[in-house]
Amino acid sequence: MTNSNLQDFSLFNNDGAIFMGAQRSIDQCKVSLLGVPYDGTCCFRPGSRFGPSAIREDSYGIETYCPQLNLDLEDINFADIGSLDVPIGDAKLIIDHVRDATNILLNNNLKPLIIGGEHSITSGVIKSIITNYPELILIQLDAHADLRDEWLGSKFSHACTMKRCIEILPSKKIFQIGIRSGTKSEFIEMKNSKSLIQHSVGEKAKYLEEALESFKGTPIYLTFDLDWFDPSIMPGTGTPEPGGYYWRDFATIIDVLKSHNLIGADVVELSPKLDNSGISSILAAKVIRSLIMLLDK
Repeated sequence: MTNSNLQDFSLFNNDGAIFMGAQRSIDQCKVSLLGVPYDGTCCFRPGSRFGPSAIREDSYGIETYCPQLNLDLEDINFADIGSLDVPIGDAKLIIDHVRDATNILLNNNLKPLIIGGEHSITSGVIKSIITNYPELILIQLDAHADLRDEWLGSKFSHACTMKRCIEILPSKKIFQIGIRSGTKSEFIEMKNSKSLIQHSVGEKAKYLEEALESFKGTPIYLTFDLDWFDPSIMPGTGTPEPGGYYWRDFATIIDVLKSHNLIGADVVELSPKLDNSGISSILAAKVIRSLIMLLDK
């Protein structure tokens, strides 16, 4: 590592597993993975702090080649710089650390791919990215709206993360896909803002494609809460919600996004200890494989 900003990488802990095909050095890389092992505001079943390590370890259970995209991780230089050492403190402190960590990636010309941890971390990433991309569009794949103003006395809970993101997002442009749980007021808000995009199980993502048609070239950030998937294939998450989606449905979204300007993403809310089979971690790793390939453009 030779970049002048690389002394900042001492903030990250790169002990333990590394994602399949990744390198620790950022040389010639456009994309870097960063883990955030935090679940301090979890309100049901904790354990997403173990997500980053499980995804890395189980990534070796899938192939490097993606037949859908006809790309191979062996042909891509991408970094896995480890995980953020999460300090003891309140959620806002953690979010600020995530913002600072994302700044380091951007300052080194890296597209961030953040592995959670819980969903509250997303607002920290967005705080950083909008300084470089004020026209940013946010796409949320999730079972839950996450639009509460506060939850259990905290405005920085994972149940509030989209509310916090919208507040700081200059474009105020967010597309939410797969939301099937939330308060009545959250659904009213999504209806009024027209942010909720219809997507039917087993069909192409035609409504997302139509929504993005006028945003060719506009920078897009994808935040992916893994409870978007149906619990039958993703049992390892803290707040599972029946009526979800399958790999084929995610693949149709990838087909849409590959013609757009994806500049960052996060994959959150894997709680691996809730799934003794390890299938949830494998599925999360396969999601990340696709996102690495989309970001490496």
